[in-house]
Amino acid sequence: MYTKGKDLLNLTKESNKKIWEIVLDFECERTGKTKEEVFEGMRNVLKVMMDSANKGLNEEVNSISGLIGGNAKKVEDYRRGKTISGDIINKAMARALSVSEVNASMGRIVAAPTAGSAGILPAVMITAAEVLEKNEDEMVKALFTASGIGQIIAKNATVSGAEGGCQAECGSAAAMAAAAVVEMAGGTPEQALHAASIAIQNILGLVCDPVAGLVEAPCYLRNSSGAVNALTSADLALAGVKSIIPFDEVVDAMYKVGKSLPFELRETALGGIASTPTGQKLMKDIFGE
Repeated sequence: MYTKGKDLLNLTKESNKKIWEIVLDFECERTGKTKEEVFEGMRNVLKVMMDSANKGLNEEVNSISGLIGGNAKKVEDYRRGKTISGDIINKAMARALSVSEVNASMGRIVAAPTAGSAGILPAVMITAAEVLEKNEDEMVKALFTASGIGQIIAKNATVSGAEGGCQAECGSAAAMAAAAVVEMAGGTPEQALHAASIAIQNILGLVCDPVAGLVEAPCYLRNSSGAVNALTSADLALAGVKSIIPFDEVVDAMYKVGKSLPFELRETALGGIASTPTGQKLMKDIFGE
């Protein structure tokens, strides 16, 4: 069993296995299922992720409230021309927006690690798999890697915006995605944890301030930027850049920062952009006086 990043690394060294293999072994032990059963269960998760990540690329998906919608398709259409940040980044952003739009329209998503941050992991992993020319089995393995990172964060900190701000949601999702991409690209377990550390540090202190209390704005935009964060963090780690602060200490710091945030900035819609004049007007437009 692993409860810390250092435990996970030790297990990979002792057994000469990748992170995804350690996580798969643990899940089999925990559930009593065979490796084949657990692996196929994760494949089903992947299929839901792929459906939600691609749905908004070809059609406008609008939220029930009308607050967001159609932006995934806008970015997808835009990336086909000349862009500033390139095809890969725009593809990932479009997919992240798509998942958020599907979620806000009461569609089917995988809340990994939460519904509010659900676009980051699938957008990053699917896009990276295309670049790296990885097959479905390799994507499933990447999901196990992401799961291991998420387990450790949930155990030692939180993935809840109400408890730790958006850093706990989008930060955790970006860390999970970054580690998954590193291992899918052939990086070491150590590099995967460096990537996760970098991703969290990049978003440390981010508040949770949903307009009108809905998981729509600015959540969906933060999913797109979270996807970019994960991809760049993975590239940094694969290039040999290391986090000078160990992963476990970064997770501890995130938790302490989250606890330090006033309650107005933890999903109450009482602070941040939710409390701006426009934010307040939108809430009245949606819910009435």
